[in-house]
Amino acid sequence: MTRLSPRNAPRRAVGLLAAAGLLAVVPLAGAAAPAHADGPPVFTLGGPSETALHPYRAGGGPKPSALGITVAAPSGEEGTGFAGEYTLTFDLSGVAGVADVAFDGRTSDGKVFGGRAFGGTAFDGKSSDSKSSGGEAAPDCEVTGAKAVCAGTGIRPGAHPVAILVVTAAAGGERGDSGTITVTGEAEGAAFTPFTTRVTVGGPDLVMEELPFRTELVPGDRQQAPITFANRGAGDADGVLLTLRYTRGLDIPQRYSNCRYSEDGPGLPDGGRTTALCSVEGVFAAGETYTLATPLTIEATERAYRDTFLYRIEEAGAPRPARSGFERGGGAVLRAVPVTGPQDRVPDPTADPTPHDNQREADFRTENTADFAAYGDRVSGARGATVTADLGFRNDGPAWIGRLRSGEDVAVVDFTVPRGASVVAKPDRCRAVTAAGEYRADQSGPAPRYLCPTSTAVRDGEGLDLPFELRIEEVLIGAEGEVTVRAPGARNPALPFDPAPANNTARLILNAGDGGSGGPGDRSTPSAPASGPDTSPSGAPTASAPGGGAASTSGGSKSGSGPGSGSAQGGGLASTGSDALTVAGAAAVALTAGPALVAAARRRTGRHS
Repeated sequence: MTRLSPRNAPRRAVGLLAAAGLLAVVPLAGAAAPAHADGPPVFTLGGPSETALHPYRAGGGPKPSALGITVAAPSGEEGTGFAGEYTLTFDLSGVAGVADVAFDGRTSDGKVFGGRAFGGTAFDGKSSDSKSSGGEAAPDCEVTGAKAVCAGTGIRPGAHPVAILVVTAAAGGERGDSGTITVTGEAEGAAFTPFTTRVTVGGPDLVMEELPFRTELVPGDRQQAPITFANRGAGDADGVLLTLRYTRGLDIPQRYSNCRYSEDGPGLPDGGRTTALCSVEGVFAAGETYTLATPLTIEATERAYRDTFLYRIEEAGAPRPARSGFERGGGAVLRAVPVTGPQDRVPDPTADPTPHDNQREADFRTENTADFAAYGDRVSGARGATVTADLGFRNDGPAWIGRLRSGEDVAVVDFTVPRGASVVAKPDRCRAVTAAGEYRADQSGPAPRYLCPTSTAVRDGEGLDLPFELRIEEVLIGAEGEVTVRAPGARNPALPFDPAPANNTARLILNAGDGGSGGPGDRSTPSAPASGPDTSPSGAPTASAPGGGAASTSGGSKSGSGPGSGSAQGGGLASTGSDALTVAGAAAVALTAGPALVAAARRRTGRHS
């Protein structure tokens, strides 16, 4: 390829960085501007506020640095992304004589810069499995003199990388030379907030070393984490910021006074993580290697199963997205000291300063289990009434279960509709299928069966609440539906982490005549089938049902107030009768059911391993 220099007009190049996996931890200048209900959406351009360059070496050629540009689109109720065409304009005049810029992620010798970018993503916008990971089309860039114009299509909600620039110090430049690159955007029906970044010749380049963790664990295992980093740049770093981020099954018992800690709340797609931001004071000299004065301790807790630990180093004062809810630790001060003795290693100060060297991740597998227990319900009503049945499952632990790398759902709740009823309203996450569990194109009308996936993580003590509204088409005493929590693949439904598969299935009972329960893990043996047609009006297959008895409105059942009524009670297994034994039975079920379940977050629209 030809180097794109603001002083030496190059030809066309193509560039895209699709590295969404790093956006959660890379400090980026700029934040998404809110969408305006009465105006066009506003997209915010961003990236690192400053990038350090290695000085140009006479006879040795330049060493490149990567500069990733992102776009942040409004998200939430008002943010739906942008499907149209847009252009980004890069003003390179501010770095004339200071730096040369390339847009396709390749060095002057034609090699892909850095090999792989963050999280196994290549600079051509393809992940390591050759699948596009960015979602948007790669912008095409035309460079004329000191200006580059890149055209693209489609911007998803949230923050996403759109281009990577390879920046090198210009020949003849000196340490301390500095300049700016300004990025602006245009689109019909949308607005862009511009972004300016500074590049400086010289300066620190912090590189995190990878630790040799034991990754096969049992709950209670502890190991030291002597975090070590080097400054491979051409200038000293005045203070550093150490970021630690670990999933729910791991813990770092130490809480340092120069660190701020935050734990994600429940219901998040990734199951919640703990983040520590530690400001470490000191001057960290170029060419030196440093380690923590006291190693951290990483512990696999009783909740551990599949966990990750991220550790990252960067200069102090680097801008990062504003975050609330952080609390300062109350322990000693976390310090870093030079590495001495036989472990001393002076890094090559001319090594490529690739940004992914600032960060490392470790994956842990802990021998543990999680008990997923399904729960059903009992509802009752007259013909034509609409009643609400509360179904779902809970994770009785001890482990939390997450599939954050693959982005796959942990499990699915499989609900078969009982005879004599049809579904008139369902949770948004659930999709209608045929009685055999096959794809069903029509999602508007009632179906015999529904599949409701979880998100990529299910925390211990939580699960999935699924209220279904059912219309009673025909009163059939004790008609049963089935609620099963299983693996997403129907061919291999077993949950590999669950040691108690017997409680993976529960029942939904309509108009129970014997006071039976459809609660968590209820597997009571049905008796003779009740009279009635072989299938419900929705086409559900016949299910065995207890016989005899009149339609019951007590003993924990939920009653409709008449034909067409929507006044069914909410809340699983609540008793509406006055019989003392029934009330006691409902109370016992409530105790075993545990606290109210928190619904898992909706499945991600974008998956990254």
